[in-house]
Amino acid sequence: MADTPSNPDFVVKDEEALRALFPPTHALAIQKSQSILDAYAIEFVSRSPFLCIGTQSPKGQADVSPRGDPRGFVKVLDERTLLIPDRPGNNRLDTLSNILANPVVGLLFMVPGFDDTMRVNGKARITRDPDLLARLTVNERIPTVAIVVTVEEVFLHCAKAFRRSKLWDPAERQDRHDMPSLVKMILDQTTGAPKDPQEMAKLDAGLEMDYHKSMY
Repeated sequence: MADTPSNPDFVVKDEEALRALFPPTHALAIQKSQSILDAYAIEFVSRSPFLCIGTQSPKGQADVSPRGDPRGFVKVLDERTLLIPDRPGNNRLDTLSNILANPVVGLLFMVPGFDDTMRVNGKARITRDPDLLARLTVNERIPTVAIVVTVEEVFLHCAKAFRRSKLWDPAERQDRHDMPSLVKMILDQTTGAPKDPQEMAKLDAGLEMDYHKSMY
């Protein structure tokens, strides 16, 4: 482990020591965990335009990827199965490669305006089934592959994190221009961004054009 400013005498090293620091789990926090998608879970999925999917590489490196589309983009195939489209991205394929190596996934569903979220844990596989892919068509475009998740655990998550962060509060919205554009930051981190503002503006415009061309 890399050195940290933390005093090693206060590092929590095992679960017994961890749990000794907190009151016992409330019974409902355990009981709320379900093994299937009930009516509430299905409606939550149907309302959600956004989720995060957590996977793990063969080397045990964690990864979380955002997925978004019009609400209801994740299809409920049955009470134990979800279908998630894989839309065009940067072709790193981190999530898909990780699923091939380790099918265990965690999903966090969000709904704009809802402070509560929904968590789903299960096992995933990648499919090219044309009948399933056809159900995921947007703007007449069909994804190359989709992720099928077999649900093992599903539960609603309380609103504390979203209320602390005030994520949906308009008063907390920040001006995107307070930081450089995505293209500039990545170029600064890699090959170096152009000094000429006009050239930089062309690159930014190119990204916006790419968004319009390659969203689906």
